Amino acid sequence: MCGIAGVFDFDGRPVDAALLRRMIGRVRHRGPDDAGVHTDGPVGLAHARLSIVDVAGGRQPMAGRAGSLWIAFNGEIFNHVELREELRARGHTFSTRSDTEVILKAYEDRGDACVRDFNGQWAFAIWDARRRRLFLSRDRLGVRPLFYAHTGRRLVFGSEIKALFGHPAVPRELDLRGLDEVFTFWCALAPRTVFRGVEELPPGHSMIVEASGGVRITPHWRLDYQAVAGGERDAGEAAEELRALLLDATRLRLRADVPVGAYLSGGLDSTVVTALVTRFTDTRLRTFSVVFDDPEFDERGYQRDAARFLGSEHAEVRCSAGDIARVFPDVIRHTETPILRTAPAPLYLLSRLVRGQGYKVVLTGEGADEVLGGYDVFKEAKIRRFWAAVPGSRMRPLLLRRMYPWLPNLQRQPEAYRRAFFHVEPADLASPFFSHLPRWTLTAGLKRFLAPAVRAALAGRDVYAELRERLPARYGDWPPLCQAQHLETTGLLPGYILSSQGDRVAMAHSVELRSPFLDYRVVEFAAALPPSLKMRALDEKHLLKRAAAGLIPPAIAARPKQPYRAPEAAVFFDGSGEDYAAELLAPGRIAGDGIFDPVAVDRLVEKFREGRAIGIRDNMALVGILSTQLLIHHFLASSEERSEHGADPAGASSVRRH
Repeated sequence: MCGIAGVFDFDGRPVDAALLRRMIGRVRHRGPDDAGVHTDGPVGLAHARLSIVDVAGGRQPMAGRAGSLWIAFNGEIFNHVELREELRARGHTFSTRSDTEVILKAYEDRGDACVRDFNGQWAFAIWDARRRRLFLSRDRLGVRPLFYAHTGRRLVFGSEIKALFGHPAVPRELDLRGLDEVFTFWCALAPRTVFRGVEELPPGHSMIVEASGGVRITPHWRLDYQAVAGGERDAGEAAEELRALLLDATRLRLRADVPVGAYLSGGLDSTVVTALVTRFTDTRLRTFSVVFDDPEFDERGYQRDAARFLGSEHAEVRCSAGDIARVFPDVIRHTETPILRTAPAPLYLLSRLVRGQGYKVVLTGEGADEVLGGYDVFKEAKIRRFWAAVPGSRMRPLLLRRMYPWLPNLQRQPEAYRRAFFHVEPADLASPFFSHLPRWTLTAGLKRFLAPAVRAALAGRDVYAELRERLPARYGDWPPLCQAQHLETTGLLPGYILSSQGDRVAMAHSVELRSPFLDYRVVEFAAALPPSLKMRALDEKHLLKRAAAGLIPPAIAARPKQPYRAPEAAVFFDGSGEDYAAELLAPGRIAGDGIFDPVAVDRLVEKFREGRAIGIRDNMALVGILSTQLLIHHFLASSEERSEHGADPAGASSVRRH
């Protein structure tokens, strides 16, 4: 994994190498092992390297085709060994063992279509000097980030937004529409970000930039559930095929010239991945996990059981409420977007532990819930449809109570409230977003804290409109579970799970995450499965449990699903000595920054100080507001340069008004 940055000046003005070095310097945490720049008149590429494959020979930017091609690449092409042999058979020669060179040769051989042959996670830019054009591409699921901005007659791009902000022509201003989406969907929907003028290349897309100034963005892969079988498929055969695919996906993701470890959360997904890793190594595997002081969130018993069963050498990072509060400003500096949960903070601490133990690469279980039907939102939607079929039933809604024993406030609400909360009316059933309406409506409650001027600017905007327009033409023909999976896999997965809770907090400490469940072959296989094999009645990830038989401890296979959670907004008020929250949430600061209503925010803060805050709604609101205030400090305050180096937010005194 690495960091990239670049500039394409359409007016032909030479790119300043010093400017490129400044841009790439903003993301050196992604690649501390080496750095380089290449300029060719109006084009410049920069690279910060995390050396994992061909440590000695993979320096970048790398040249190909007698210097007429140059690449800056962030990611891994896991099938580079097989592709190299195919390309050699077609007459190509190689001077390194790196997957970077394989990309260049594949581009020489197949042009833009080369990305269809890649099994990996990538964001790269290729400058084709002969054709005077730039080719940028991002992997199918959006594991690796890639941002860009048009600044007059210039395109600026990079792995992170802070690299773009290293260019003086890129403006710094919040995009209220992006905030509107974060405060609904938990993330802005690519290409939109929370910064005006800064866009994100969507997952599974490539961009062609011509010297004339023409820009074309096209998909190279789409998630499709159209092949779902109409009838049942033999579960035994499907389980064997899934297990074989996961074994091969794991084998490919162990390719590295440095040691590879694994995250072990104590849940089904990470335990399966860890078990598969042990099939390919005689060396004792290193595993890593987070443990919490609060037993409500702690899973150390399951983690230790799994480590003993699999024989791994296990390390833990202990995470207290104070730890979360202390690192939260750095977390937001790396996420570059507001977040609504503190959950990325413990994972930030976990990656710091991994790096401190001398590891650069870990395998994870990310993607299993989206791909194989594991989230509560899928189960909840099924129960809600069951309830809506007999809306007067008093028994059917009780299933929702049993689903959420850890939400006592919901349990105490009257039936009328629960009916409205879970959206089981006929109009709700007709919505293409039926599965996600409760979550999105609950999240949107945060908007009541927006300043009147911000609410006025967003008045009349249908936040669902653009998402509705992007739905595949045959979306309405898919089974309900597949519709819900599509929304989760194309929205929250790349926009939050793989970003704020994945790449950004891992690469903050130069740690690369790899997930076998996100191998595109596994994703396409699962997309074609009948829903009954992914969720049998209310048994989530049914096929994965069958495929994992004998691989993992029986207690972990049988345990109820426990979503990953961390102590929430109360951590900022527990007296741990962190005072930035008080300053950033003070009425004067809130009023000056102009995004939130100072009176409403002050009331919320008082609820937390007095111990009266309750439920998900209050927690999301406080975390969302504080993270937005931190974002303003880090990227819009006049003291931004100090913030870039981790300065205490209390030092900022002026911000750009909105």
